[in-house]
Amino acid sequence: MTDARILDGLDGVPVDDRRAIVTIGKFDGVHRGHRAVIAGMRERAGEARVAVVTFDRHPASVLAPDRAPSPLLSVAQKTEALVEAGADLVVVLPFTRELASWGPDEFVQRVLVDALRASEVVVGSDFRYGARGAGSVETLREEGERFGFTVSLIDDVCEQDGRRVSSTGIREALDAGRLEDATEALGRYPRIRSLVVPGHQRGRELGYPTANLGHNAEGYIPADGVYATWLHVEGERYPAATSVGNNPTFGDVADKTVEAHAMDVALDLYGKTVELEFVRWMRGMRKFESARALAIQMGRDEEEIRGVLGIGGATGPAGAADAAVSG
Repeated sequence: MTDARILDGLDGVPVDDRRAIVTIGKFDGVHRGHRAVIAGMRERAGEARVAVVTFDRHPASVLAPDRAPSPLLSVAQKTEALVEAGADLVVVLPFTRELASWGPDEFVQRVLVDALRASEVVVGSDFRYGARGAGSVETLREEGERFGFTVSLIDDVCEQDGRRVSSTGIREALDAGRLEDATEALGRYPRIRSLVVPGHQRGRELGYPTANLGHNAEGYIPADGVYATWLHVEGERYPAATSVGNNPTFGDVADKTVEAHAMDVALDLYGKTVELEFVRWMRGMRKFESARALAIQMGRDEEEIRGVLGIGGATGPAGAADAAVSG
């Protein structure tokens, strides 16, 4: 939506006579289920705004930090994806203890009535809101009768085996290296975004220079292993072989790292923001007897990845001579 707006908090919500069809939730990952909800809202919105109310962090990170899951997308990635899905307005509420203390009546009055002028509110059957989850679908419908909005329930989107598509299920699939399952639930390839930072330069020494992503990458990093990926930078897309892990062959990398080797192109990526789409898990991370043995395997990986991504070209260090990136 070219005229869509993303707002931090309720300040800045347009003040006019236009009503809104509203949905509220965490929208972690903006998966197929979330997008189906917004698509349905879009179809029946008419002149109303399609408004999404979400939060700047998982509520558990404030209320029960030890149980808070890692987000599938950063706030920036999430709001971008919600706009792509069809939202006219995305309101990101800072989830603080003050917000958590609002009673159901106050939440409805301040968010749905005063700020958004809701004509319809779309929620799941297990929706709870207000302090200690005191508000339910039943109380929301009562408020709707009072303030002039209707309440519609969301139908679950399910996998082929009948399981409901959920952010929790997607995290579990990514942690287990089941990339196809995560992709099916998301309706797109899993992705992360990060600044490219200096690395150990070992990829360059082996003939496979890599772009090393910073440790504060946006998005959910999948299980250790080698992946077929697409690397996006400055509006262009390049095929890439990406490793996730601590590089056990050398044994001096304590933290999990993400390194992407772009194929058949010379790029200077230091200091640039790149996005990786994870297409297929190729193999697990393992320790090799020598750097040479690792380089040979990297050549095999690249050949297989070319097949997955549907591209041709040379493989191995000779073919990688013109594929320099940053690491």
